[in-house]
Amino acid sequence: MEELRVEDPQSFFDYLRLEPAMFDELVQRVGPRIQKQDTYIRKAQAPGLKLAITLRFLASGYRYPSIMYSFRVARTSISLIIPEVCKAIVEEYKDEVITCPVIPEEWALIEEVFRNRWNIPHAVRALDGKHMAIRNPAKIGSSYHNYNGFFSVVRMALMDGNYKFLWMHVGAYRSISDAQIFDECELKNYLEDGSIGFPDPPLTSR
Repeated sequence: MEELRVEDPQSFFDYLRLEPAMFDELVQRVGPRIQKQDTYIRKAQAPGLKLAITLRFLASGYRYPSIMYSFRVARTSISLIIPEVCKAIVEEYKDEVITCPVIPEEWALIEEVFRNRWNIPHAVRALDGKHMAIRNPAKIGSSYHNYNGFFSVVRMALMDGNYKFLWMHVGAYRSISDAQIFDECELKNYLEDGSIGFPDPPLTSR
């Protein structure tokens, strides 16, 4: 990894799907959340190593044994590292990266982007669901088998006109429709009770 960083940054990016500078930022911000103490039995794995293992897994989709030989870390350890690092990344960045507007003025700014960039006036969001392919979890039968013929979980996301996530729901399964997911999620409740400051229609262009 260090050779790629110094001698071939493009290959570093191809390997982890992340530029060295962004990798360093992740280590700095997420590192304290995943740092463990050394013991008399063994030395704790470095946060940078844990992060690299997780990013390689996310970038490639390789099984744990393949990653084990790349990083010389036992697959039993990898099975613990990846969930730990993913959770740490979410906790560190969730309030910064995915933020939903809570006042009408913020929604009006989003409407302006849809109107000026996409020529769609009075729109403040794009909402859609996506089936993400997974391996069938053990002992759950066909619960995650969808109408397209593969196993998946559904990610439903709300985005603004610049492709930025405003809200996300992950975990629905079976051949459940977007309307059913929306009907059962907290976003619908927030819209109905007014807690996110959604403006009344029609939106007026400024």
